[in-house]
Amino acid sequence: MPLITMRVAKIITSAVVKGDVSMEIYNITQGVVLAQEVEICFSFWKRFKGLLGRRSFPVGTGLLLKPCKSVHSYFVRFPFDAVFLNEDMVIVHIMESMPPYRISPVIWDAVSVLELPAGIARLSGSRVGDQLSLRTQFT
Repeated sequence: MPLITMRVAKIITSAVVKGDVSMEIYNITQGVVLAQEVEICFSFWKRFKGLLGRRSFPVGTGLLLKPCKSVHSYFVRFPFDAVFLNEDMVIVHIMESMPPYRISPVIWDAVSVLELPAGIARLSGSRVGDQLSLRTQFT
């Protein structure tokens, strides 16, 4: 990774940790925001916890897990959409309304998974091949 990119990534990561930036996921292909408040889960423990312990998953929120090729819904109290993305943030697989106590297949082309409230993938018209982007807004 080029030095300038690493510096930018470090600044953004620092701002996210401090709460000085909000992240949103935008589907460029469909021209729609999928989530205005996205929690980024890069560490093992944040990915491991994921949606565990939450009572709900409000519309407008999302969880981006990276690296990730498969997800589970054990001990998650509600269904959710799992959108699998490749390195370029192109959708390679979608699991709509994944119910509790399930394991997704391993999607070998995926490097990350975007978890969204159930039904958002369908309502947004998102499909395999769509290009997504992670956008930041500093506060």
